[in-house]
Amino acid sequence: MHEMSIAQSIVELAEEQARSRHSEAVEELELEIGRLAGVELHTLDFALESAVKGSMLEHASIVRHIIDGEGTCTDCGKLFPMEALFTPCPACGSYCVKIIKGKELRVKSIVIK
Repeated sequence: MHEMSIAQSIVELAEEQARSRHSEAVEELELEIGRLAGVELHTLDFALESAVKGSMLEHASIVRHIIDGEGTCTDCGKLFPMEALFTPCPACGSYCVKIIKGKELRVKSIVIK
């Protein structure tokens, strides 16, 4: 389950930032997670619940922004929503698609005490 290692990395990153600013706790953590990032959202939520226990984030509010997938066809130029990584272009059926958004997995902001 790679979601647990992702959750642990997120906690480590937030704690590192808080410590570097001589803070005692993280109040809020804001994440952006793309639907095409290869992360099972429910599993990541469960992993984060475990990872924050005993950490500086134990009482932090975790705000998740889910980013829908979007791609553009490199053959016909059609911009369209994507539900999965290998979604064909709805206009021409081509699989030559450039993903525009939806692969994000980042910490957007950290609010510390």
